[in-house]
Amino acid sequence: MNAKTIAPGVVHDIPDDLRELLLSNDALLEKWNNLTDLARNEWICYVAIVKKPETRDNHLTRLSEELLMGEKRPCCWPGCPHRRESAKKWFKNLK
Repeated sequence: MNAKTIAPGVVHDIPDDLRELLLSNDALLEKWNNLTDLARNEWICYVAIVKKPETRDNHLTRLSEELLMGEKRPCCWPGCPHRRESAKKWFKNLK
């Protein structure tokens, strides 16, 4: 059996729903694994930081579409507030 490898981010672990999405599409997984550690971290945070399940589903869909189109990071995203202090101002109720 050929195990697939999913490259990690920097600050965040890969959530189960994102892991399932990546493993379900070889082209998407290849694009993911070719990103930098910091770019992967931005996508992980972009998916994981939202609270509503429907918003999270939208973020997973956008991640899939944009990575397959060649995008490296989420557009119009202030960045991971867990890694960049300056990005915290854009997130209310961040713990």
